Amino acid sequence: MNTQTEALQNKQKIQWIKFDLRAYTMIAALVLIWLLFTFLSGGSFIEPRNLSNLFNQMSVTSVLAVGMVLIIVAGHIDLSVGSLVGLTGGVAAILNSTYDWNAVVVFIVTIAFGALVGLWQGWWVAYRAVPAFIVTLGGMLIFRGLLLGISNSQTISGLSDGFKIVGTGYVPAGWGLLIGILAIGVFALLLVMKRVSRKKFGFDIEPMVLSLFKIVLVSILVLTFVLAMNSYKGIPIPIFVVIFLAIIFTFIAKNTVYGRQIYAIGGNSEAARLSGINIKRRTLMLFVLGNTLAAIAGILLTARVGSATVNAGNMYELDAIAAAVIGGTSLLGGAGTISGAIIGALVMASLDNGMSLMSVETFWQYIVKGGILILAVWMDIYSRQRKSKGN
Repeated sequence: MNTQTEALQNKQKIQWIKFDLRAYTMIAALVLIWLLFTFLSGGSFIEPRNLSNLFNQMSVTSVLAVGMVLIIVAGHIDLSVGSLVGLTGGVAAILNSTYDWNAVVVFIVTIAFGALVGLWQGWWVAYRAVPAFIVTLGGMLIFRGLLLGISNSQTISGLSDGFKIVGTGYVPAGWGLLIGILAIGVFALLLVMKRVSRKKFGFDIEPMVLSLFKIVLVSILVLTFVLAMNSYKGIPIPIFVVIFLAIIFTFIAKNTVYGRQIYAIGGNSEAARLSGINIKRRTLMLFVLGNTLAAIAGILLTARVGSATVNAGNMYELDAIAAAVIGGTSLLGGAGTISGAIIGALVMASLDNGMSLMSVETFWQYIVKGGILILAVWMDIYSRQRKSKGN
């Protein structure tokens, strides 16, 4: 019995190490990309102004990727979010510019509209058993057509300052530094509480050195980010939206019954059904959440650009899927993290920004991003094959 217990504890420790190595590997890859573009651009890539633009650019993809993670984890896909970004952005712009609605009211109505769209798409997938690929492919075409119709194929401009500040505003330096310090304190506190809780119930605990390393690493990253942003105009407001949503959905995924059930459905839907999980209801809610986030992304994009265009959100669904997959979400379902998707979105945005800064031709940008996506999927499949052989 003691031998079996020791073997289980050793296996758990190895799983901790594997998890951390995977997370840190993604961060290391991102650092290498930044170093490469910094060298090739003569230092222009890491200038505060460019980094601020980079984080602004990644905000929309990040918001979409947060919702895409849960949808893919459950074994589905959503090809409509890019078109929905354009449609919700167009709806918001019309309400604010043409009908002169207050920006806050516009945001609430637009987000509610996104939730209703998700309810409609989720109903087809969950209760009519139409594959999500088909439903969302149809949605992609429908939403793009609706955008063309309501906008008369024209750009909608004239947004109020209250609307545009969501996409173009910055947090003052002092407040940004205070928030950064508080974030570090909260992270350290949560890490300590987690260790205490796991120890109390007899679960495995990661080495103290590793916990301290995490705190130091996060502190360095947060303070470096805050100081870099403050040296330009401050932290962009869209990044706070991304961080807030990432925290909320990470909590949902890791600390709620709903989140655990989503992973169970993606891992083995038949076993999940036999265990009493209401798969239809959970699937419906997935698309409601995912399309609500798409509406938020539409607001951020429209506010940043200052207008709604008929091409807004074009191909964004592929960027969101790529960000999720690069961040470790398995297209086979059952595995993926919100934090990984955020890192994946930052990788995609860094590639776009770096290659644009170096005036790399557009066709090469598509080739590089497509190649990285294929490589990320292959790595996931290869790691699963090795794991199955090891078992």
